[in-house]
Amino acid sequence: MKRKIFVIALTLYTGISIAQKLKGSDTVLPLAQKEAETYMKSNKLAKITVTGGGSGVGLAALVDNTTDIAMSSRKIKMDEKMKLQDAGRAYKEVVVAYDALSVIVNPGNKVTQLTREQLEGIFTGKIKNWKEVGGDDLQIVVYSRESSSGTYEFFKEHVLNKKNYASSVLSMPATGAIVQSVSQTKGAIGYIGLAYMDKDVKSLKVSYDKGKTYVAPSMSTAKDKTYPIVRPLFYYYLSTVEKTVKPFVDYVLSAEGQKIVEQVGYVPLTK
Repeated sequence: MKRKIFVIALTLYTGISIAQKLKGSDTVLPLAQKEAETYMKSNKLAKITVTGGGSGVGLAALVDNTTDIAMSSRKIKMDEKMKLQDAGRAYKEVVVAYDALSVIVNPGNKVTQLTREQLEGIFTGKIKNWKEVGGDDLQIVVYSRESSSGTYEFFKEHVLNKKNYASSVLSMPATGAIVQSVSQTKGAIGYIGLAYMDKDVKSLKVSYDKGKTYVAPSMSTAKDKTYPIVRPLFYYYLSTVEKTVKPFVDYVLSAEGQKIVEQVGYVPLTK
């Protein structure tokens, strides 16, 4: 009994929770896992579990009060705000990092760059063959995240100019599945967070000025904002749990936490 009382007292004193849950964006997932792992090493009482599922899943869990922090790669939507408001739950929004969204193809594809307009054509189904954009005579196989994904939403808004994805687009449950599918399919194209890039896929240079300049996704081009597809990554939490989650959130925003952001492959808040 004495030990139990001591643990509770220490928890209240340090502001550290015995258990915290983070849920949501697959983009934020590897970053949150690494931050939690490092944080728990120096805060022995903290028990943080991190699961993915998509930004929409995380924010739905916040509405249902089944997660402490919702991870999101997009801003909270109006209907999600209204649900929280109707439930009488105030929330906080924190930008924890930035991400360069990479458009990827199979390494065997000779295409190295595309304009935003060409990407829109490919993902909306108007462009169906790689020969239409300077590639081989090969059918384009398009992979996307599911509609619950914040990356899906961001890509639709900022790359497709809010146009709908083609019905032929293949929806994948996680970012890793897109990497695997594109690596195994010569005619494939998809999009992923910068931290998921590996040697089995090739990132394309992208132009947002109708082909005048093409920029490849990288840490440096994301930092200097020359790469056009960069987005903030968010934590959302209820104001009622702020004392519980703030020590961890503050750690993520600290100099040490932001070093981890860059180590994992995302863009820190400061250069």
